[in-house]
Amino acid sequence: MVDVELEEGVARIFLNRPEKVNALTSELLSTLASAVVGLKDRQLHLAVLAGRGKAFCGGADLNELKSLTAGNAGAFVEKIHRVCKAIRELPVPVVASLHGAVIGGGLEIAAACDLRVAAEGTKFAMPEVKLAIPSVVEAALLPRLMGQGRAAWMVLTGATIDARKALQWGLIEDIGTAELLVQQLLSCDGDALKAQKRLLQLWEEAPLATSIPRSIEAFSQAHVKR
Repeated sequence: MVDVELEEGVARIFLNRPEKVNALTSELLSTLASAVVGLKDRQLHLAVLAGRGKAFCGGADLNELKSLTAGNAGAFVEKIHRVCKAIRELPVPVVASLHGAVIGGGLEIAAACDLRVAAEGTKFAMPEVKLAIPSVVEAALLPRLMGQGRAAWMVLTGATIDARKALQWGLIEDIGTAELLVQQLLSCDGDALKAQKRLLQLWEEAPLATSIPRSIEAFSQAHVKR
């Protein structure tokens, strides 16, 4: 269900359930979280998360969704959160290489990555409200990426947007192939990339009074290592 390929400092992680458009099951989510956590101590420069087959991820598996109850629904979305947390805690930048469909929980996982590149024609949606449930866990990252209004539009309407609108709205950073971005990241200093990822996450929530001194400290530490 999940493949990991390691080559020259790059970990390539693939959702591998193409016959079901990489729909998320409890088993797949647990395997993916373990795979990402297992990369934490590897000597990596960056990681790329992609999906095999015709889509990155079609969202939660419908059969599993139908089986959820008030007693176990929270545990299922907690598994999505664990994947996203593992991605965010990976020390190196993680690039989401997106194509086909990026739906629901799949979009939350993509949002947890540091950068997102989508092929032309990729479709994005958060359709949970159409299934009588709210969008949760890492959907909370969407306002940080897109702004409050555009994130609200996606989760309140459940409508689909294409890659062009996703780029315009700030949901993705580029349209095309992720390989150019991979090469750009490989040309940067690995330790500096790790420090920058830590700072970017700090800047998401910390006030300037905290962010600026911590940034100065990181700058100084970089010169100690030189």
